[in-house]
Amino acid sequence: MSFDTATRARFGEGPGDSRDVFPTTAWILPWPDPVLDQRGHDPRSRYVEQFWLGVIGPTGTWLLRRIVARFDDEPDGFEVVCADLAGELGLSVTKGFASPFARALHRCVMFQAARPLDGGTPGWQVRRRLPTVAQRHLRRLPQRIQEHHSGWDHAIGNDQIDRARLLAEAMVGVGDDPDLVERQLLAVGVPPAAASQACEHVLRAS
Repeated sequence: MSFDTATRARFGEGPGDSRDVFPTTAWILPWPDPVLDQRGHDPRSRYVEQFWLGVIGPTGTWLLRRIVARFDDEPDGFEVVCADLAGELGLSVTKGFASPFARALHRCVMFQAARPLDGGTPGWQVRRRLPTVAQRHLRRLPQRIQEHHSGWDHAIGNDQIDRARLLAEAMVGVGDDPDLVERQLLAVGVPPAAASQACEHVLRAS
């Protein structure tokens, strides 16, 4: 069953009903995953920007970033006015399930970054971290991105990662915004893969 069909069914409407109405409010809850929560990639990281963006799409990626940032303040989840959340991304829900916002959410569900809540409650569980992009998705990306991904974890050692983490922790310790740390690390010459891992480390710890 597709995202649209499943979600509409939970709201009591069929997939072909012209009266389909996107929920006014919805619950956004974390989707726990012990492995990904420790080893996955934060949606705000350079890795996700580089490699997941072309899979989920720019709007879906920004939607995940907004939700995960809010999890930092409300770790157990939160209720949203869907029109307001869409508005934060410059979108609307006036076309219901055919709206750009709903389509972006649909892509998050397609690629298992989110899933509808069970029990008929309007809302979704959303992952705090994304896995490494699967090869089947990478093969659909431009060759340059594929080559970049193949070298992402190469040529960096544990010592580089450790130094990057120490730098990242120091930056956060003096009050730097954790969301900006990765770019600051890149600016001082830290390899992208090490900077990404260090940033994800401080985001988990913050």
